[in-house]
Amino acid sequence: MIAVWSILSTLGLLVLGASVGALGTLIGAGGGFLLVPILIMFFHVPTDIAAGTSLFVVLANAASGAASYARQGRVDYRSGAAFALATLPGAVLGARVSSLVAGRPFHILFALLLFAVAARLAVSGIAQPHAATRERADDRRRGPGWFSWGRVTRRMAAADETHEWSFSLPLGLGISLVAGFLSSILGIGGGIVHVPALVELLSYPMHIATATSHFVLAFTALAGVVAHAWQGTLDFRLAVPLGVGAAAGAPVGAWLSTRLSGSRISALLAVALAMVAVRLLIP
Repeated sequence: MIAVWSILSTLGLLVLGASVGALGTLIGAGGGFLLVPILIMFFHVPTDIAAGTSLFVVLANAASGAASYARQGRVDYRSGAAFALATLPGAVLGARVSSLVAGRPFHILFALLLFAVAARLAVSGIAQPHAATRERADDRRRGPGWFSWGRVTRRMAAADETHEWSFSLPLGLGISLVAGFLSSILGIGGGIVHVPALVELLSYPMHIATATSHFVLAFTALAGVVAHAWQGTLDFRLAVPLGVGAAAGAPVGAWLSTRLSGSRISALLAVALAMVAVRLLIP
């Protein structure tokens, strides 16, 4: 860790954190999916410490980003609170087993996860539809008939547009539990799993999904940070300046999201995930 600290200046860490925070907020993923590979591949941080340190940064990013999205009126608090509670057991369990995953197997596991999510985004076209396809979108917003148990309906007005969608709350809770586990074991914040799941399986509009995911991430990351700090797998010398930078970059990402369509946000997420996955598989 001393070698890592000697290479990185405080200014460099702040800039890196701000860059990761802006992109992470834009796509609702928290930025951990970029930060973990950077810490492991370029600065040779052990995987469990990289996961814990990344979660600290994700916490700072998610708290700042969620506040920005809240001002835009895009956060689904009712469902988000339930999803956040469901992530907590998974986050604690993930932190407990993160030290058991190390080296090459960790890289492969992470890469496969990133490839799977990127492929789903690229193939399915999960963007919020344009006006010409609004009628078909309304049918899809009612959700799949194969999981109707515990179905609820949400209606929100944000950015001069009204969104209405229906989904299975129990399914959402189960997805959140898994996202919490992956968040803590991989240090990625869980957003790269949660955002596509919210859109694909729970019929969330993209902009509402990214905002709500950031709200959930704040709670998920907090649980993971506490667990990692308790185990000693968190490097505060790296985490604090990175976290400050991420908190500063988050409002920039939230602002950029208002300038991009849901389809472009999806494309950015897919490309970013695929690039990181390829780099992880290179010895």
